[in-house]
Amino acid sequence: MTLQAKVHQACVASGHIVRRVALTSSLPPSVRVRQLVDRESTGALALTAAIPFLFLHERFQPEYGLELGSTTVDLRLSDAAVVLVLAAALVVITRHGIERLRPGRAVWIPGVLLLLWLAFQVVRPASTDDALFDDHVVTFLKLVEYALLVPVVPLLVRRAEDLTILLGGLVLWSAVATAVAGVQFAGVDVFDAANAGWRQPSFVGFHDLAALSGLALGLAVAGIVATRRHTPAGALFAVALVAGVLGMILAGSVTAAAGLALGAFVVFLAGRGRFRPSGRRVLALVTVVLVVGAGVTAIRSDTLNDFLQFVGLREEEQSLGVESYSQRTVLAYIGLRIFQDDPILGVGWQRSSRPDVFEPYLPDARGRFPDVDPLAFPAEGREWGVQNLYVQMLADAGAIGFLLVLALGVGGVMLAWRTAGYAPNPWAAGAGLAMLCALATIAGTWASLGIVAGIPLQAATSLVLGLAVAGAAAAEEHTAV
Repeated sequence: MTLQAKVHQACVASGHIVRRVALTSSLPPSVRVRQLVDRESTGALALTAAIPFLFLHERFQPEYGLELGSTTVDLRLSDAAVVLVLAAALVVITRHGIERLRPGRAVWIPGVLLLLWLAFQVVRPASTDDALFDDHVVTFLKLVEYALLVPVVPLLVRRAEDLTILLGGLVLWSAVATAVAGVQFAGVDVFDAANAGWRQPSFVGFHDLAALSGLALGLAVAGIVATRRHTPAGALFAVALVAGVLGMILAGSVTAAAGLALGAFVVFLAGRGRFRPSGRRVLALVTVVLVVGAGVTAIRSDTLNDFLQFVGLREEEQSLGVESYSQRTVLAYIGLRIFQDDPILGVGWQRSSRPDVFEPYLPDARGRFPDVDPLAFPAEGREWGVQNLYVQMLADAGAIGFLLVLALGVGGVMLAWRTAGYAPNPWAAGAGLAMLCALATIAGTWASLGIVAGIPLQAATSLVLGLAVAGAAAAEEHTAV
């Protein structure tokens, strides 16, 4: 076949594709859904079906206790969901191989090294001599289980249609979680609601609700910068925006809101060259950040007021009980003191919350923070841990563990940035810009929580990293054509 004939054939085929897309867009919604979901979507559908179980607090899941030695492993629906998607990924590997994982080296290298380093922390002598060694092993295995979701995502989300299915499922489940939190805020006692008019956990937990809402809001932010027509699940843009904004406000995570502000700025930087957002779109982006910031400040006003008094920026008033941020400051201080004495190796996996580890630092902490309620300090029976992933990583796993966590996050940002610049639409918006915003939001959320494995926040982290890898694979496939 001559070159001219090949060009003519390609033009005819392109015409057929354009006419098919135009015809599909004019079809009723039920027909468009059938066009979107086909046999190749099975993996994405399996992953999407797992979302309600991955983003559901363990208290509301039936569990089965499996006795292993001196400890018990609790198996829940979320574990079954992970097994389901792992099985789907194995099926895909037998058909397509693992070539699609290759562009994710910026995530795989630090991720594998981090898991190996934490495995060493679990089995080092200081950890094996701990009375809770068996429990710590189970927790580490749970961390590995949820970490396996990262390679699962690029294996199952292979096409733009798959990306639309997964992001659409996340947005819809975020909307359900936000609606439940709104009902709790109004005073209806469901799913262990907090006091009416305060921050609410929905059915996932405070920090987990912030992460899930951050995923939805990340898609909305991408839609603002790149326009809805370049965004997957564009029909759900309004749902993503409302559910994301209200969900983050109701979750009341100050650090998540700070992460959102950083993420929105990064999205603007990553998207301004390709999508050239207008002044109105930039104003809309700033408005979203300000609304979330104002809402979170309002819902946490009492806590923030107490913290400003604690740091001396506001006239002190009589304080009743334990204040959240002053306590977190005390716990972070203790964690940093632990790190100071073991800067390279740390004290071992999850051992910073053990009384024999933190008790030597209590006198110094009480002298440093004499005005903090005594109940804010950890003690035997009140082993709260550091409650900051980054500080706890320094204390438990030393500088090496901390640097590996940073390298993992930077790797995810690099892949999402590359996706935003080089992947075709809608990958550039859905797996590039949206994941940049979600990564920053989730990174901020982890600053308010210690290393807790197998929770919705870890699931959100794994999904975001996995989507960044999937987007980088789409970018490589696009540039190779």
